Parts: sequence; C-alpha cells; structure tokens
Amino acid sequence: MKKKILNTIWVMGVLSVAVFCLSACDHELDIQQAYPFTVETMPVQKHIIKGQTTEIRCTLKRQGRFEDARYTIRYFQPDGKGRLKMDNGTIFKPNDRYPLTKEEFRLYYTSASTDQQTIDVYVEDNFGQTAKLSFEFNSQRDEEKEKPNEDKK
Repeated sequence: MKKKILNTIWVMGVLSVAVFCLSACDHELDIQQAYPFTVETMPVQKHIIKGQTTEIRCTLKRQGRFEDARYTIRYFQPDGKGRLKMDNGTIFKPNDRYPLTKEEFRLYYTSASTDQQTIDVYVEDNFGQTAKLSFEFNSQRDEEKEKPNEDKK
C-alpha cells in the first residue's frame, strides 16, 4: 500500500514538473534577425588636391547571417566640396540611400575644393542599425601653410 502511494506521489510530481515546463514554452521559433555589424576600411590618404581622387576600400563585417538582411549606404559632407562614387559607377547624392549589394566594396572620393573636407558615410541595415565612418582630407594648400618657411633661416 505504501509503495502504491509513493508511486502515485512520484507520478503526480513528474506530471506537475512536465506541465510547468511545457506551459513555459513558446510555440513560435525565436529566430534572430538583426546581427551587429561593422564596416572596416584600409588606411586612407589624408592629403588631396582639388580634382584628385582617393580610394576607400571597405569591408562589411557581419557577426551573424540572416538571409533577409539588407544594407544601404549614404553619405553627408559637412565640410568642403567633393563627389563620392561607388565602385559600380554610382555617383552618390548627399543623404540619398543606395543598396549595398556586396560585402567588399570600394568608394572613390574626388575633391572639388581647396579647403579641408569631411565626409561621413553611413551603412544601415533594414533593422535600424547603423555604422558610421568619417573621413577628413586636407588640401595640399593647407599642408603647405603648415610647413615652416625654409627661406627665412
């Protein structure tokens, strides 16, 4: 009789644990969609003159893969004047978004100014995450101003 009562208590305990565990389950799969990412670049030259073009080699580094992740690229130029172009020939207009279709890409910045120039490049995914890159360029004229005048020695 005692064995039957202990078995019944044991079965009721196991059923209680099973009901507790199963009620905590969510029947929907939890699929991660938004993975952090960065954009890495090779070193970029700092001094350019008006009309000169510099290459910016970029790599999108994703910490995970979600098939439906989409990336866009845009830029803004707070200082100076110039033109930014993608390696596929697309010439960017400031603050317009363009699809980024590959993880390794090149940007080409052409100076249209003799002043200091700054460009900010934003890569964004369709989940609202953003990676920002900033580049500053000094003109050759600015560099010459910084050099001491050797004739006055």
